[in-house]
Amino acid sequence: RNERQHVSDIGLTDYIAVKEKHAKYLPHSAGRYASKRFRKAQCPIVERLTNSMMMHGRNNGKKLLAVKIVKHSFEIIHLLTGENPLQVVVNAIINSGPREDSTRIGRAGTVRRQAVDVSPLRRVNQAIWLLCTGARESAFRNIKTIAECLADELINAAKGSSNSYAIKKKDELERVAKSNR
Repeated sequence: RNERQHVSDIGLTDYIAVKEKHAKYLPHSAGRYASKRFRKAQCPIVERLTNSMMMHGRNNGKKLLAVKIVKHSFEIIHLLTGENPLQVVVNAIINSGPREDSTRIGRAGTVRRQAVDVSPLRRVNQAIWLLCTGARESAFRNIKTIAECLADELINAAKGSSNSYAIKKKDELERVAKSNR
């Protein structure tokens, strides 16, 4: 797989690590990406997705399981779309990171919401979180495996389709922010 992945959103190019330098055979580098402030932006994007899959107490620390899930879902994505799964992930993250959000501002005991722009790193973080949460929720009490649900979520988000949990949530956040400008 030596074709180049293209990050179409200029603002996110420094925060989505898919260049040759970050190419890894396994999304398991055991790197210390949390020791400095923006170091996690250097973490390969697939590894960040993998780490985000290990959420909720019973899955904590089971990274090999998460690696297996991500690998399986990439194979499904390749079979369904015929595209490079990495490019699908990049597009999904670009499409599902909210550009505008609202924050709480307390004035004299009353709490107002104020619309704010979202920083590129937070957009990437939130996009990954939304994609994984959507996959996890759709796989719960369902015949489909988590890998299939993750593949569906990524494909829908990359297309910008509103079947994706992440896209729905992003639109909702941006709509709330718009009403609070």
